[in-house]
Amino acid sequence: MRCIFVPMLLASASATVLAQSAQPRVFFVAPADGATVSNPVKVQFGVEGMAIKPAGEVLPNTGHHHLIIDGDSIPAGQVVPTDDSHLHFGKGQTETSVNLTPGDHTLTMQFADGAHRSYGPAMSQTIKVHVKGQQ
Repeated sequence: MRCIFVPMLLASASATVLAQSAQPRVFFVAPADGATVSNPVKVQFGVEGMAIKPAGEVLPNTGHHHLIIDGDSIPAGQVVPTDDSHLHFGKGQTETSVNLTPGDHTLTMQFADGAHRSYGPAMSQTIKVHVKGQQ
C-alpha cells in the first residue's frame, strides 16, 4: 500500500502546485469573439484565479468587472473612468445586456480592485462583435 500511496500523494501535490501557479485571467463567456449579435447584446464575464467582490471591498486578489465599449484596457493602477463607454459592475455582477449601434464594436473587459484601480492589460480581454441593424 505504501508504494501506491506515495505516488498518489506526489501527484496530488503536483496538481495543487500547478493550480496555484496558474496566472489569473478574465474572459468573455459570451459573446464569442467575432460574433454577429442583435440588441440587446447579452454579455457574460468570467474570471479565474481571483475572487469577485463588490466595489468598496479592497482585498488582495479580488475585484469586479468593467466593460469598456470601443476602448482599450486601462493601465495597472489607474482608476477606470466612469462614463458612457466604461460600464462598472461594482455589485459583483457577472452579466449584463447592452444596446449598441449597428456595426462593428470592440468590447474590453477590465478587472479592477474594490477602488476601481485596474489590474492592467493582463487582467483584461478584448473581443470584436458585429451588431446587426434593424430589420
